[in-house]
Order: sequence, then C-alpha cells, then structure tokens
Amino acid sequence: QVRLVESGGGLVQAGGSLRLSCAASGRTFGGNAMGWFRQAPGKEREFVGAISRGGLVTNYADSVKGRFTISRDNAKNTVFLQMNSLKPEDTAVYYCAAEEGGSRYFRNAHYWGQGTQVTVSS
Repeated sequence: QVRLVESGGGLVQAGGSLRLSCAASGRTFGGNAMGWFRQAPGKEREFVGAISRGGLVTNYADSVKGRFTISRDNAKNTVFLQMNSLKPEDTAVYYCAAEEGGSRYFRNAHYWGQGTQVTVSS
C-alpha cells in the first residue's frame, strides 16, 4: 500500500511556471516508478509524463514536451513536475500515480494521489 499526496498547485498567469510535488509514503519499495496525469472538467484523465524508479528515464506526452520536466528525489520519496510556459489549456487537476515497487519503468497506475488543482489564466 502506497499513499501519495500532491502539492504545489495554484493559479498562475499564462506563460508562468509551477512546480508540483508528490510525496509518497507507506510501502514504497525504496522508490516506485511514477507517472503524472491530469484531468480537466468533462474530459478524460490524460497521461502527462512518467519517470523510472531510479530517475534516469523520463517520457512525456507530446502536448507538454519541452515545457514540463519530471524529476525525483528518492531520498525524500518525492517526485516533481516542473511546469514552464503554462497555457490556459494546461488547466486541470493534476494527479501523481505509482507503479508497483518492483517495476523499473512506469506501465500501470496502481496507486493514486488526491490531485492538486492547476489553473492558468489567459
């Protein structure tokens, strides 16, 4: 059982930046591969990006490539989503998700955080 808590959301102007954090606790297996997702009202939850268990490999949705960066601090059981050049269409609730502890890469979301709201004004 892994518990995830997102933080860092808020209201920003278009072109601004935010850094989201996701703190993991419980049975983390020394560090889980992690993914970030987002969901806007009335829309399906969509994949944003992911990071491997050791933090050496990342991948991103085309919509955020070049603007968003995922990193992690395994000593603190925390993963980050740095969001730059934010656009109004980035407005959504952002969720972090954890893969099973034994998997090096993120494949499936087995645990979810509660989400944090990001609103980008035009």
